[in-house]
Formats: sequence, structure tokens, C-alpha cells
Amino acid sequence: MSEAWKKLDLEGAGLQRLNMTLAQEMKRRPMAYGLLVLFPLGLHRFYLAERRGGFVYPGLSLLGLVLALTLAPVWILAGLVPALLFAAFDLVWIDRRVTAYNKALRMQHFLKPGTRPPQGFRGRYTDDDAGLDEYVRIKESERAGHQPVGKDADETGRKHIPSFNEQEAMLRELTRTNKGRKNK
Repeated sequence: MSEAWKKLDLEGAGLQRLNMTLAQEMKRRPMAYGLLVLFPLGLHRFYLAERRGGFVYPGLSLLGLVLALTLAPVWILAGLVPALLFAAFDLVWIDRRVTAYNKALRMQHFLKPGTRPPQGFRGRYTDDDAGLDEYVRIKESERAGHQPVGKDADETGRKHIPSFNEQEAMLRELTRTNKGRKNK
């Protein structure tokens, strides 16, 4: 048997599939803020696809550690203080970055060319309006709630709706015939 069936895309290309893909790929603020706790490693920047900023944090942490080991323990502040300032800035930056990243992701997915319609597809309506002209002419001659001009109720196929008095007379007749059946 052929292995071609394994390469088929059975997920489709509809809006529902697009939304599922977006939900998986979008970045989330709680995750980014959670990774900010480990700011010396720069994981929050890597999570938000900001590689340059992601490398700055480990670089500053490594600089502070090397200075502390070679010169004196107080030199760890040389790398830690700038990293803390960047982390404080990132408290505000994360919200804006998540918004910008997710917007760019949505635009990338929604503006991507989709599947083409079948060959010869012309949309819901066709170009031949022969039936449409007749329909419009009939509808324009009608008035809402009234019979079309020049037609009686009997010609339209509708039955005459009995008046209230006629309905009462029919009910009296029915009860009279039903009483006659019960007495027999």
C-alpha cells in the first residue's frame, strides 16, 4: 500500500483550525512574568523571541560572577545592578511585547494566502438573472399583507378564512352532530 496517505493534511485550512493554531502559538503574560523571576538567565526574553535581550542578562550575570571571583565579592553588584534595572524595565516591557508579538502573529496567519476555490467557482449567485428579473417584478407589484393587484383570494389558492360568527355556527353544527352520535 502507498505511503502517500501519511502526508495528507487532514487538519484543513478553515478558521477553526487557524484559531487553534493561534491559541497554541500565542505568548501569554503569566508565563513571561513567571520567567522574569529567573531574570539572570534571560529566559523571559527568549520566551518572547527577543534573542538579543536574552543574551544580555546571562552576559551581565556572568560578568558580575567573574568580577566577584577575581576581584572581590562586592563586584558582583557590577553585573547584578544593571540586570536588576533591566528587569525592572521588563516589568513594563513584557506587556507591550506580548501584545506586539501576538498582533504580528495574528497578522501573519490571517494575511497568509489561503486555499483557492475550485476551478470555475463564481460565488453564490450566477450571472444569468433571468429568474431574478421575474421575481423582482412580482415582488414589486405586491403590497405587504395584500393580494397582488388583479387577483382574487380564490385564484391565489388560499381558502376563505371564516369569520367569527361563521366559526361559531360551525361549532354549533359539530356539537349537534356529535350529540346525535352519542344518543344512538
